[in-house]
Amino acid sequence: MDRMLYTAMSGAKSAMDQQSVVTNNLSNVTTTGFRAQLQAARSVPVQGDALLATRTSVVTTTPGSDFSQGPVEFTGRALDVAMQGNAWMAVLADDGSETYTKRGDLQLDSDGVLLNVGRPVMGDGGPIAVPQGAQVSIGADGTISAIPEGEGPEALVEVGRIKLVTPDELALTRGDDGLFRGPLNEEGEPGALPGDENARLVSGALEGSNVSAVDAMVSMIDVARRYDMQMKMLSTADENAQRANSILSIQG
Repeated sequence: MDRMLYTAMSGAKSAMDQQSVVTNNLSNVTTTGFRAQLQAARSVPVQGDALLATRTSVVTTTPGSDFSQGPVEFTGRALDVAMQGNAWMAVLADDGSETYTKRGDLQLDSDGVLLNVGRPVMGDGGPIAVPQGAQVSIGADGTISAIPEGEGPEALVEVGRIKLVTPDELALTRGDDGLFRGPLNEEGEPGALPGDENARLVSGALEGSNVSAVDAMVSMIDVARRYDMQMKMLSTADENAQRANSILSIQG
């Protein structure tokens, strides 16, 4: 009976954790460049007295992400870019660290700074600034060119180059902000990855989320059913415990 309780409780907790992962994936099915979270479960010994020490609990973890490419859609917008292959764009996070993303719907703020969802896009020497009112184009290697307002094509100038990296994707870790970070350096902090001169992007296109809405819905239904099964097991274990207590009280 005790074993049934621990099995049902850990199973229900695992199902709830998995449901959270599936729900997050499903909510980002239309998010540009989103990478689906992977689900996994591991056993953890239960802390306590000698009896509890023989029990294990199931814990859901998200050890990594699905790095398969999402669908690429051509938009024709000058500031939309889709990274080719394993290329990633470097972005300055809110904490000042360099992070990486596959999202490519870029914007310019009122000062002409190139932004990725409100965060500065990193260039060779830091954030990239574009002359206000300029006509902007982005080359396959990330080079940003601009024609100042009121000027002709002959006035085209390079204003920066987007930093593109080609990391070992298995070494990337996802932050709570949805951005990915490189391996830890000697100080125990995520280090900046070197730029890749051979990395390429496609201008006027966006890579969509790699989450399959159908697969996510199937997973959600499966997890919900397993949660219901664990709750029924908990109910059965509770009923058995009450019956056992009743028998013991009668015998006493």
